[in-house]
Amino acid sequence: MMDKHYLTPLFNPGSVIVLAGSDDTPEALTPQARVLREAIRAQRYSGELTFLGVHTSGTLADLAQTRADLAVIALPPDELAAGLELAGRVNCRCALVVSSGIDAELADRLHKIARREGMHLLGPNSLGIQRPSLGLNASAAGPLARDGSLALVCQSGALTSSILDWARNNAVGFSSVISLGPHTDLGLSEALDFLANDPRTQSIVVYMEGIQNARRFMSALRSAAHAKPVVVLKAGRKAAGNEAAQTHSAAIVGSDDVFDAALRRAGAVRVRSFVELFSAAKCLASRYRPVGRRLALITNGGGPGVLAADWANEIGLDLGRPSAESAAALAEKLPPLATLSDLMDVSEEAGPEHYRAALESAFRDRQIDGVLAIFSPKEGVDAVAVATAVAEAKRLAPKPLLACWMGDASVVPAREVLRGAQIPNFRTPEAAVGAFGNIASFYQNQQLLQQTPAPLTALAKPDIEGARLVIETVLAERRHVLTEMESKTLLAAFHIPVTRTLLARNAHEAMMIGTQLGFPVVLKIDSPDIAHKSDVGGVALNVQNGAAARDAYSDMVQRVGRLQPGARINGVTVQPMVRARRGREIYIGLTTDEPFGPVITFGAGGTMIELINDRAMELPPLNQFLARRLMDRSRVAEMLGEWRGAPAVNRQMLEQTLLRVSEMVCALPQLREMDINPLIVDEEGAIAVDARIVIHESSQPGIRADGPGLGQYNHLSILPYPARYEQVWPLRGGGEYLVRPIRPDDAQMVQRLVRELSSESRYFRFVSQLTELPASMLARFTLIDYDREMALVAVHRERVVDDNGEVSHTQRIVGVSRYVTNPDHTTCEFALLVADDFAGRGLGSRLMLSIMEVARDRGLSEVQGLVLASNPNMLKLMRRLGFEVRPFPDDPEFRLVVHQL
Repeated sequence: MMDKHYLTPLFNPGSVIVLAGSDDTPEALTPQARVLREAIRAQRYSGELTFLGVHTSGTLADLAQTRADLAVIALPPDELAAGLELAGRVNCRCALVVSSGIDAELADRLHKIARREGMHLLGPNSLGIQRPSLGLNASAAGPLARDGSLALVCQSGALTSSILDWARNNAVGFSSVISLGPHTDLGLSEALDFLANDPRTQSIVVYMEGIQNARRFMSALRSAAHAKPVVVLKAGRKAAGNEAAQTHSAAIVGSDDVFDAALRRAGAVRVRSFVELFSAAKCLASRYRPVGRRLALITNGGGPGVLAADWANEIGLDLGRPSAESAAALAEKLPPLATLSDLMDVSEEAGPEHYRAALESAFRDRQIDGVLAIFSPKEGVDAVAVATAVAEAKRLAPKPLLACWMGDASVVPAREVLRGAQIPNFRTPEAAVGAFGNIASFYQNQQLLQQTPAPLTALAKPDIEGARLVIETVLAERRHVLTEMESKTLLAAFHIPVTRTLLARNAHEAMMIGTQLGFPVVLKIDSPDIAHKSDVGGVALNVQNGAAARDAYSDMVQRVGRLQPGARINGVTVQPMVRARRGREIYIGLTTDEPFGPVITFGAGGTMIELINDRAMELPPLNQFLARRLMDRSRVAEMLGEWRGAPAVNRQMLEQTLLRVSEMVCALPQLREMDINPLIVDEEGAIAVDARIVIHESSQPGIRADGPGLGQYNHLSILPYPARYEQVWPLRGGGEYLVRPIRPDDAQMVQRLVRELSSESRYFRFVSQLTELPASMLARFTLIDYDREMALVAVHRERVVDDNGEVSHTQRIVGVSRYVTNPDHTTCEFALLVADDFAGRGLGSRLMLSIMEVARDRGLSEVQGLVLASNPNMLKLMRRLGFEVRPFPDDPEFRLVVHQL
């Protein structure tokens, strides 16, 4: 029963009441009510439909007979509260308020009424919902859309209507249409959460303008994108830059770049235009196997092929070139003028058989990940026949196939052939290449989605307490900008190599320190009020002797005092001159985004950082895979290998530095901005030459969390893998097993657990005769956010002997316990599953006690679940663990089991 979504009464209602005025007083109807009343009656709704007036009379006993899953309310603003209260009195489980222009004060009042009545509320300021499979058009967005497998979630009412109008003329169908607006109670996160679990939805398109809660959004988006393709079009792109920034990192990272990074990490695809939104969804719905970025271009004209190649290069795709063997074999089947190099140009004479041969060759070639067939109308060549050949070849295509039939009237019949074969077809080469780019991005982003890094790496343990003492001292002095020496102390606490730096408080000290360190040295002004030292002449490089150090100190203090008279000057730092002759200057930074929180940045460093504007970014926490991908996305990545006579840099040290920065971000919520610039890296290793850190009190403005128990990682929009819940336990009868949080790569072991259960055990857990978990359910069970949901698995190490007598060991998941936090954010619902051959060995008790301990740690107050009355062993276990067993009023076949935490 845990698997039935709490919003099912809203999106799959069996009964609906409508509170939208009366036909007797049409002048009193709101514009939305007028459209809604007509729309909801225009087709036969599969459930029970009842119209009520807001002033419906009758006793509570009478009203109690009018039970409904969903109340649809479209009333004047001054009647909305009364309508919502009436919906509560008739026991509605969900309510939808179709309205516009409702201010925050009235919206808040409606939210409170809904919570008091125990209803989930979509609205106000929503155009409503459509569920075509049910014949339900509870919206003011126009006629009911045709049925399909695509879900639309839209934060603009006007755009919702426009999209539906466009879809009607382009044969696009929907499983759901959900309109959201400002001040809605249920929002984007809840809609995505439902659609991730909706069997009628195969892919999701989202138009969004903003989010309210970063962690809930990322949690729902990651869950949805793990189960099915999600394509996002976001409005309101901001120019990069923050005039108030105190570090380079904050100055060159804009919120739109961070949003891109967040979508990548969530496994979704971002598009930039309205039309691209649907072409991407159509391509991704085909669910090709994971693909790379190598696109083969088959064309009968050089010009269109070159246009496609140019755009592929522009968006970071590689051309899929046939291997020498493939090219040689294919050349014999093509016209004499065909060329097979960057483009597979089959020549102007090419007919259907030539396209078929080229496609079959490209499908077999391992150097090619996807194929785009481009056709330009030619005299004497039948466009329909070529399209038919492409459609026939598609039946055997193991990789994405897209088409571009250029022209207009003469190729319309050919396009119909391609559409009938469900081959994505485009009018321009650039649009087709962009669509393949979205497919490739989707599968690349899915790899990022699978990553579940822990907050601390396996590297040497950092001195977190020492770092916190530095931060507390600075904050106690009511400062927010750390000096260079304080910043380097923080880096050193996390084992990031830094140059030895000493503070000179007068010219004589500068001379002595320089002599002790060994010349040449670098002098830098030390002031909490100066963000960029070189801008005020606060840096002296390559100081060669004591006299020069003494003079540089005096000149620098005078110059800075003149250019920035109000700055507090602590003195001048002295450090050895680190030469970057064979090294590369890198910057690693941190900025804090509203609403996504901390973001780690990487790129080319040095004094020209803002001009170069090389920025790649990733949300923490990082692991080795994410650190490598972050480095590869930067432009400076090309210089990290052998470069102009310099050997390749030590990439392992660079990766470790990024991992150390990730540890800092996770462990120190006070960090707001950070520059390590430059970090000089060569074949020997990496060293931080300069660093600047900005801190604030640890209350994080970017991340809001609904619910207690989020602990030290409250500032992150993606929670780290909770390694602290890993424990080894003895197994009754001998042996031991590991209890740990579930990971996405556990999917096949979980599937094996379900397949090997008896039919009775499967029925007791899923109340279904399923023999294995559907792909979407398996994805949902194994990729969780470790926040509103937690799952623990029991892993047993088993000895395996093969046919040759060779002994090996394999891991097997033999039990799973999980909870999902209820919408009230204080209670949770649990589920438990144990392998049949491990029953009676203490696993069930341990998994339940462990998952209850996690729930308690999260600040939840009660755990509850539904158990079939015909499952005596489970009921016996619940009583033994101290659960109260109660009747379940909604279904006598179940018992409600409850335990206070």
